[in-house]
Amino acid sequence: MENNKKYNRKANNRIKCPVSHICGGCQYIDVPYEKQLELKQNKMEQLFSEFGYVDKIIGMEHPFNYRNKVNAAFRRLKNGKVIAGIYEEGTHNVLSVDECYIEDKRASAIIKSIAELIRSFKMQIYNEDTGTGLIRHVQIRTGFATGQIMVIIVTASAIFPSKNNFAKALLKLHPEITTVVQNINDKKTSMVIGQRNQVIYGKGFIEDVLCGKRFRISPGSFYQVNPIQTEVLYQKAIKFADLKKKEVVIDAYCGIGTIGIIAADRAKQVIGVELNSAAIKDANINCRINKLDNVDLYNNDAGKFMCDIAEQDEKIDVVFMDPPRSGSDEAFLSSVVKLSPKRVVYISCGPESLVRDLKYLTKNGYKVIRIQPVDLFPMTEHVESVALLVKER
Repeated sequence: MENNKKYNRKANNRIKCPVSHICGGCQYIDVPYEKQLELKQNKMEQLFSEFGYVDKIIGMEHPFNYRNKVNAAFRRLKNGKVIAGIYEEGTHNVLSVDECYIEDKRASAIIKSIAELIRSFKMQIYNEDTGTGLIRHVQIRTGFATGQIMVIIVTASAIFPSKNNFAKALLKLHPEITTVVQNINDKKTSMVIGQRNQVIYGKGFIEDVLCGKRFRISPGSFYQVNPIQTEVLYQKAIKFADLKKKEVVIDAYCGIGTIGIIAADRAKQVIGVELNSAAIKDANINCRINKLDNVDLYNNDAGKFMCDIAEQDEKIDVVFMDPPRSGSDEAFLSSVVKLSPKRVVYISCGPESLVRDLKYLTKNGYKVIRIQPVDLFPMTEHVESVALLVKER
């Protein structure tokens, strides 16, 4: 932590974000990093006091520009200039952002170029009120380990005039881009990414390396936004699982298969379950990329799937679960209880929902052994954590 203190004190003293008071994204941007960790540790200790000791939060050595996924919206000014940025908190007013302290610098530079190209190509920006216009958003996804970069241009229509010339002009400015994808989102929704993709340039996906395993990331695939700290988080999760190459493991909410694939070398068998069919497609490819033959993947609701195998008296030793911020529902948690694994490793990005779910599990035969907070989201109030529960005899 000594390195943290030296770096953070200097770094936070020079930060003056001009939009932090209206953006709402970085609640702690003006707080020295050492103090941020202290605030998060205190919050976790207060929330989890009934379950026992909370391990010391693991912070970052360099807690800036860590986000590997960056979204941008656009607005045309009266003078014709196109600005790129983020929505003002609670509104759809686009704030111009020249530099974001938590976003990947390469992504910020590419977004700035796209704003200039939108103007020079005379492209219309989508208007949510009227439902007219073409360009809705841009999302940049970067592989920190591989250096690969995917540009996703989200359009309100499948018709994208001059898209090849637009991509060519962008690649001339940024030859580091490895793929450009048009994503079609023609619905009235606050979701950024739609269901359909058309590859304009490259393979239509990027790859990254996490904990020594290689992963394909497609538009819409879930992949943790801070890969540096994700390695720390997943290594803790796998250590908590205490695998000895003889266990049958379920990776619930498996997404593109990250946790299960990383754990596969240490387990007898891994069963991944995910409702999103596009994610399962990537997970199958990721198993092939990593040459794994002990991972079975199922496109299904995790709770229903686990209830079904419990009824068949299948023996499961460990369940990894990594639900959304809202946590798990009672149907899923009851399926965990019914399945009765020796260990449950619960990865959470929502401490409040984790408290609720731990209460359910501890009332139904499980005991909390460890809670480890990891700072995946520096400059924000969010905390990721991993909890270990064991079946009481």
